[in-house]
Amino acid sequence: MSPKYSRVLLKLSGESLMGDRNFGIAPQMLEQYAREIKAITDIGVQVAIVIGGGNIYRGMNEAETGIERAQGDYMGMLATVINGMALQASLEKAGVNTRLQSAIKMEQVAEPYIRRKAIRHLEKGRVVIFGAGTGNPYFTTDTAGSLRAIEITADVILKGTRVDGIYTADPEKDPTATRFETLSFNEVISKNLKVMDMTAFTLCQENNLPIIVFDINKAGNLLDVVNGKAVGTLVS
Repeated sequence: MSPKYSRVLLKLSGESLMGDRNFGIAPQMLEQYAREIKAITDIGVQVAIVIGGGNIYRGMNEAETGIERAQGDYMGMLATVINGMALQASLEKAGVNTRLQSAIKMEQVAEPYIRRKAIRHLEKGRVVIFGAGTGNPYFTTDTAGSLRAIEITADVILKGTRVDGIYTADPEKDPTATRFETLSFNEVISKNLKVMDMTAFTLCQENNLPIIVFDINKAGNLLDVVNGKAVGTLVS
């Protein structure tokens, strides 16, 4: 059986790498994600990844830190490259060929982001990790994920989170919250559901790019998602 999606963009938050820590990178989380990603590359799925940097640096309040927003955003972009390098090392250890591309030039650690080169790597079966967001301040890594997914003509964005989909309310705070199986883009907007920030979400809507929000921490979920099983919530 061939997978439902042949080219995917996996969006991970930096916080997902913390595991049960309050900061930094938990080695067991890297190993777990490497296993999950390897399982889908083994069946021929082309995988690109965008990872956040919140486990290392969160854009803190300018009033508190005295660091202006643009400067803070660049710091966050560098944090995503650190996470990308860590994930790259873990994937290579698991036997998966990878390339790390950065939107900010740093030739010693990553290739510059070149769209055609990224697509070529994917066609050759390499996992491509996109670091440094869009390369511009004032944009989130969600927006970077949407933008890169559209540029590489991915079939879907897979947003890996700690919860198993989109709920009527935050399930970690409200026990009565119920999960949606599917939603339209318009429903997400009218119900004011937080899937990703508005810039990122609008990019997906305008380019008709479906989003699946699912629990990345449950073993086998990623494989089930690319095989078209009803996991998480599909926004289309």
